[in-house]
Amino acid sequence: MNKLKLVGSVGFFLISILTFAQEDKKWQGKFEQLGQALPTPNEYRSGSGAPGPMYWQQQADYVIQAELNDETQHLTGSETITYHNNSPDVLKYLWLQLDQNILADDSNTPKTTTASIKDSVTTKDIAGDLGLYDYKGGYKLGAVKDAAGKPLKYIVNATMMRIDLPQPLKSGEKYSFSIDWSYNINDRMTHGQRSGYEYFPEDKNYVYTIAHWFPRMCVYDDYEGWQNKQFLGRGEFTLVFGNYKVKLTVPADHIIASTGMLQNPKEVLTPAQNTRFESAKTSYDKLVIIATQQEAEAREKTKSKEKKTWEFHAENVRDFAFATSRKFIWDAQAVKIGDKSPLAMSFYPKEGNPLWEKESTKAVKNTITTYSKYTIDYPYPVAISVHAAAIGMEYPMICFNFGRPNKDGTYSDQLKWGMIGVIVHEVGHNFFPMIINNDERQWTWMDEGVNSFVQYRTQVENYPDMPQRRGPAESIVPFMKGDKSIQRPLMTNSEQVIAFGSEQYHKCAVGLNILRETIMGPELFDQAFKEYSTRWAFKHPKPADFFRTMEDASAVDLDWFWRGWFYTTDNTDVSIDQVKWFQMRKENTNLENKGKTVKKGDLTAGASGAKSYDNFSNGPEPFSVIKTDDRLYREFTNRVDDQAIINKLDNKNVYEVTLSNKGGLVMPVIIEWTYKDGSKEIERIPVEIWRTNEQKVTKVFVKEKEVVNMVLDPLQETADTNKEDNVFPKVEKASKVDEFKKRTN
Repeated sequence: MNKLKLVGSVGFFLISILTFAQEDKKWQGKFEQLGQALPTPNEYRSGSGAPGPMYWQQQADYVIQAELNDETQHLTGSETITYHNNSPDVLKYLWLQLDQNILADDSNTPKTTTASIKDSVTTKDIAGDLGLYDYKGGYKLGAVKDAAGKPLKYIVNATMMRIDLPQPLKSGEKYSFSIDWSYNINDRMTHGQRSGYEYFPEDKNYVYTIAHWFPRMCVYDDYEGWQNKQFLGRGEFTLVFGNYKVKLTVPADHIIASTGMLQNPKEVLTPAQNTRFESAKTSYDKLVIIATQQEAEAREKTKSKEKKTWEFHAENVRDFAFATSRKFIWDAQAVKIGDKSPLAMSFYPKEGNPLWEKESTKAVKNTITTYSKYTIDYPYPVAISVHAAAIGMEYPMICFNFGRPNKDGTYSDQLKWGMIGVIVHEVGHNFFPMIINNDERQWTWMDEGVNSFVQYRTQVENYPDMPQRRGPAESIVPFMKGDKSIQRPLMTNSEQVIAFGSEQYHKCAVGLNILRETIMGPELFDQAFKEYSTRWAFKHPKPADFFRTMEDASAVDLDWFWRGWFYTTDNTDVSIDQVKWFQMRKENTNLENKGKTVKKGDLTAGASGAKSYDNFSNGPEPFSVIKTDDRLYREFTNRVDDQAIINKLDNKNVYEVTLSNKGGLVMPVIIEWTYKDGSKEIERIPVEIWRTNEQKVTKVFVKEKEVVNMVLDPLQETADTNKEDNVFPKVEKASKVDEFKKRTN
């Protein structure tokens, strides 16, 4: 008998576990806090998302001299780096990035790049795929010495270089060393890349856009020590703030655009150009052409053999880039931001006109002004847009952007908007990641996606006629409902992402726009976003710092949103499964009927048999409301006013709505009600409606008027991927879908 009892108990226990497991499959913890998915707060990074009381970061200062050979497209340089160890750790070695080695013969990038052969492949494509171009890339390192001139031991591992220190570098100490190097500048037409030159056969001149051109310090931080992930091409750059003094020697007839402020304008500019340059510093209401097209065309022909050295200084920047050419036209305009007057500037060959003179500097001005409103006041002395073919790439104070008119100077609206869009985006990168300095090698969305969101705000506010791509929720729907096999969560290292633009740029930007417009509201979102920007300006934020700050500064629990939008590839697809229409019985309502009780929350007691719930054609079902049985009051001695409650339901229309979450992503529920008299109402229900059942919910609504149809997400705010199940009555769904397609277009 005891054995039988034991077997019965075990059997009951197994059945209970099985039942729980089945229920658990439905529950996916979408509203659970991120908890252990985020790093544990500590003295360096607080639980609020702010830097902790013991937060620290390293500093690297550079003194660089370099010369560009316009005959051989060769760059030679030497640098002295002073590295400040502000960490609590003792460092035995230092890591530097050698990004030009991505083009070296033994680079891992072509070894790990996949390709296939197809018929009728172009010469350009197959030469690039198979490495058939005659070009020798990568750094040629010269002397690597300490401050006393003694050689330092070092080892190069692909795109990383480790320098072993003669003595450990203690906390609070600094160390200076020097490196000499050179490399062949690549042709961007054949080798792509973010840096290189463009050759113009017509006048036999070059435009050089030079970046990641010197050995640069890796980041060492509290989060993971050295960030020395190899550079494979997609994951961009994680860099240390510091101060730069740079001298660049180029042909005497070149014009240079650069990170930093020009220190010797009288030595490198003509008297007329210098006068215009000074005038531009106070020219808030008009553009000043510092180097004219006429001057540029004259320089193209003469091709000076002399040299000049331009000197630039930059403070508290994470990188340094420049562009140089005898073809450059140069314009500028002062912009008033807070107590500063930075110069918005553009550099472009004649091939960029008339479009560039008309639109580029204006876009730079609009960008730094609007971004300053949403983040921090633009702190640097210049913001520069440089015209370069088929590229959009950013560096502190300077960026390289596409947008070339036809040879006769004509251009389409598509080209104009594309050029303005890329300028806004790349200039915007001054804020993310050049100032709010995230780890680009690991978390692409933190700069590309966040920046794309503020780009969208800038374009909406300054270019109301501009077609918008990355921002409106509806724009991400084709991707979100597409092939899941190529989708990755936003929290994925950039080298493993397949749909790079759609995901890391577009999906993140749309997600933040949904947060602002639908979930948090503009006021709360903007304050929290500005708080994040202020907290982490000139520091190194991580994803958790962003997530925590947005919640800390808004009192909005967003863990469900981060979990769904950033950690999964779920999509929004909410359907209206059925709608039941009820009206309260009048003749059968009996307050004296004390013997009859109804189940709490059940408004369907007394309703007649089964019906179809695809439309409202059957009319309302009746339900009874009766006096509350005294036993239901338990220990309470007071009573509700039964008649008053019944009076409130008199002649009301009661709708029991059942919704399903088919896409997996929980979102607020937005319903547009259309009433029989033609009026409409939009009702917004917070996302927490899904908190106890993530797949299906039923909610009752009481309406004064009779409803004739309903639409979920009527303004297309939540990126719902299937509009056909968003309408009720279902028999009208085709026409209803057409209606709000027409309305939103």
